[in-house]
This record gives sequence, structure tokens and C-alpha cells, in this order.
Amino acid sequence: MDDTSQIQPPDSFADLFRSRAGILKTPIAEVVARYELCEDLACHLVEQAQTIYHAGNSSEEGVLQGFYTAISGDGSAVNTKEAGWIIQRLAELLEWKAPQLPAAE
Repeated sequence: MDDTSQIQPPDSFADLFRSRAGILKTPIAEVVARYELCEDLACHLVEQAQTIYHAGNSSEEGVLQGFYTAISGDGSAVNTKEAGWIIQRLAELLEWKAPQLPAAE
């Protein structure tokens, strides 16, 4: 990553923008901006996920799957790979088991 940036996306996120050879295919500034968006969204969804779960409407996996469906749909601000990362991060923040998600295109 870029040493001049104060924000260093984790490898799990940066890997979404790498070629099979490990070369970053997207400018670092864009990767950082996308990371900030995705991290913010994951953090924002924590309270909503807890509320839905504790209301008894769904299991942990059901809550996470529902959010994935919502954020990976047409017109979303994130692509399916980013949506998958967001859900993995959300599960980590909640200390829930990450669900099996559909393969990203």
C-alpha cells in the first residue's frame, strides 16, 4: 500500500482489487476511498443487526444474509465482492459466525 496514506486497508480488502499475480489493479486512492465506505457501512450496520436479531425475527446467519441481499442488489453503492467483505466484517464486529455467501462475480 501507499506509505503516504494514513489509512491502510487490510489485505482482505485490498485483495478485492488485486490481479491473480497480486498486482493492485486500481489506484490506491480509490481503494482507500472504497475501504472507508465499506468499513463505515459495516460499522453502521452493527446496531441494526443487533436490533433485528434481538427482536427474534431471524438467526444471526439470517440477519447477515438479509443484509447481504440488501447491499448487493442492483443500484447498490457497493459491488458484490465489496458486499461480501462488508458482511464478513460485520460478522467479525458482532462476533458472529460469518455466513456462506454466494460467489461474487
